[in-house]
Amino acid sequence: MTGAAFPRDAALSRTGALPSPAVPPGPLPSSEAGLPDSEMSGREVSGASCARLAALAVAALRLELDTYPKPGLVSRVDSGSHADMDAETFAASADTLEPHFAALARAGAAGLAMPALRRIGLEAEAAMRAATGGVNTHRGAIFGLGLLVSAAGALGPDARPLSAGALGAHVRGRHAAGILDGPELLHAPGARARRRHGVGGAPAEAAAGFPTLYRIGLPALRRARALRPGDGNAARVGCCLALVAALEDTNLLHRGGAAGYHFAREAAARFDREGGLARADWFARAEALHHAFVARRLSPGGAADLLAMTLFVDAIEAAA
Repeated sequence: MTGAAFPRDAALSRTGALPSPAVPPGPLPSSEAGLPDSEMSGREVSGASCARLAALAVAALRLELDTYPKPGLVSRVDSGSHADMDAETFAASADTLEPHFAALARAGAAGLAMPALRRIGLEAEAAMRAATGGVNTHRGAIFGLGLLVSAAGALGPDARPLSAGALGAHVRGRHAAGILDGPELLHAPGARARRRHGVGGAPAEAAAGFPTLYRIGLPALRRARALRPGDGNAARVGCCLALVAALEDTNLLHRGGAAGYHFAREAAARFDREGGLARADWFARAEALHHAFVARRLSPGGAADLLAMTLFVDAIEAAA
């Protein structure tokens, strides 16, 4: 999915508890190996803590893949608006990213700045493309979710949740300038859409501390859980559609232009206005919306990435 460079619901509990990873953290990726001691002098964090954060990040990506119906997006049911990727592609990509998320957690704990995080992110992207035969499945998630994992490493969550808003505030305070001043791939679809349509896209969202995640994603996820208790898929569908309605998604602009972008946002907003998950026929209505997106070849990949990020934050931050 276009982005900036750089188990099931039970696996993401209220406190984010996962089974302790059995695999030790292993050697540092090449972007971390050989860093001077002065660059690795931040707060100590255990390998198990970093492995746990990486496992949570991958679990969030897998839950995003499990979610159906999502408008135009790949799921375990179908490939949505995409001819070049499917659920197996996404699963392989997610598994490949786990050691790189652990490296980002270690980098955050060490207090490393955006250039170091970017190096790890680029290695993660290369591993993703190797696993998928060159297909961009998770580039946006590597950027946004990677920043949140790094923030979690810096803040050091243990058994207790972090305070509400802590991860976004850390990304904004520590990395905003580095995000906005960083290199841009001029011919990447997201970059072209940002220039053509004058939107901030993923870099602006991250530099501001993920306001759409906190103002839209988390409240929508928690409202949906109250409406459909025990139905994790419904909660994620409701969250995803709320994000589609609100996010400046450059994937939609790239694939559908201004007309497709406005159609997608209005259609997702109408789903909620007309009763959303509270209606008995919510699933059929969401599935019809999915098919309408596929017919127009629309794919809100930015909202999919932000859904995974919302699940990760929800797992390790306390409710506001």
